[in-house]
Amino acid sequence: MSIKELLMNGTSFLLLMKEYAIDIADIKIKDEEVLAVQFLQHPEVSKESICIEGKNKDGIINFFGTLHYNLLNKLAVFEMQGFERIAMQELT
Repeated sequence: MSIKELLMNGTSFLLLMKEYAIDIADIKIKDEEVLAVQFLQHPEVSKESICIEGKNKDGIINFFGTLHYNLLNKLAVFEMQGFERIAMQELT
């Protein structure tokens, strides 16, 4: 099960994405492959700093925060500490 799938199990993460008009298909967790290896090595309750990139019609939003996870129970919670917006004009 991927980190993204674990996060989608929680309603608070889905509500956060809805608040910023981001479709789940437009979410990318930066360094997810590296994090997945770390999580498999430490499946018990732990946490990591992550960046989640989401796209909406206005541009890109990077969410910075801490991912709390427990692979044994298939749980993940994202605790947002901040975000940055990159407008569509800045991307072209």
